[in-house]
Amino acid sequence: MAGTAQGGAARSEIPEDVPQTTPDVTEIATKSAQSRFPIPEAAVLTLLGSRDENLRVAEELLDADVHVRGNEVTLTGAPADVAFAERVFAELVTLAARGQQVGPDTVRRTVGILSTESGESPADVLSLDILSRRGRTIRPKTLNQKRYVDSIDRHTVVFGVGPAGTGKTYLAMAKAVQALQAKQVTRIILTRPAVEAGERLGYLPGTLSEKIDPYLRPLYDALHDMVDPESIPRLIQAGTIEIAPLAYMRGRTLNDAFIILDEAQNTTPEQMKMFLTRLGFGSKIVVTGDITQVDLPSGQRSGLRVVREILEGVDDLHFATLTSHDVVRHRLVGDIVDAYEKWQAVQDAGNGNGWKGRR
Repeated sequence: MAGTAQGGAARSEIPEDVPQTTPDVTEIATKSAQSRFPIPEAAVLTLLGSRDENLRVAEELLDADVHVRGNEVTLTGAPADVAFAERVFAELVTLAARGQQVGPDTVRRTVGILSTESGESPADVLSLDILSRRGRTIRPKTLNQKRYVDSIDRHTVVFGVGPAGTGKTYLAMAKAVQALQAKQVTRIILTRPAVEAGERLGYLPGTLSEKIDPYLRPLYDALHDMVDPESIPRLIQAGTIEIAPLAYMRGRTLNDAFIILDEAQNTTPEQMKMFLTRLGFGSKIVVTGDITQVDLPSGQRSGLRVVREILEGVDDLHFATLTSHDVVRHRLVGDIVDAYEKWQAVQDAGNGNGWKGRR
């Protein structure tokens, strides 16, 4: 099915094996239009979803009325709404034709991407494979995530800034493993500041390694999704993968490595400078963090907050911003992030305290 978006809207590219038809659009009046088109038989079940759940989400999100009978879709409504709905169905058919799973979240993301009027094809965004392991494929799920991933390919140093659940660290880890597998680098270095969030390390039981392990555990968890767990100890022992606190980076020059600094909002400006100047030949750096979740002591400035002011405009360095719309956890998480941001904005506007010391 080729989306025949009216008003000059961009057409989606459909694979050659998908029948291409032109919807029969009948102008009922200047304020109403109808479009009728078939869905390829092979894509019907995938497109509609289990118990028509995808169709119900589409009906909820689209302003045009959607009616499906057999493998024929009829759209009715204002011309612009019908044209937009055609584009949505064209992208979903393209995804189904490429063998992608199409679920309610896919429908929501497709509508969201097309709503930005960015010119990007949702089918291209949602079918960009980064890494595959045991039948599971890691790929961006939003337009900003794809732009973030693309920026990692294009630039030597990338900052991924956004709230929890936007895939900043996970996608960076996937790109690191991809680069290692492609022999673009010889090792992966993963690091975080071991900030004392409410507890002092000295009071915690165990050896130094056992004390810092909880801070590094999220990096291990992500790595286990992408690399055979049995091989991780061997790769760590060989130095192919290194997971260490930020303090261990001081005084080193890191060549031929993919380096990820996670939770960078908890670095001081001095630590951020120290880390960035570890960059060696043939290496790539990705810095991730959420500037609304700073755990530094009261009055301490976050290195992630000030680095943009310092480095904005530096060649081969990019700042990628993700928002609550890019949250890929439970969709309630995005609503929670939005609610907190609105609350903080009210606090700031009224000179309220908000969270003192978490700036």
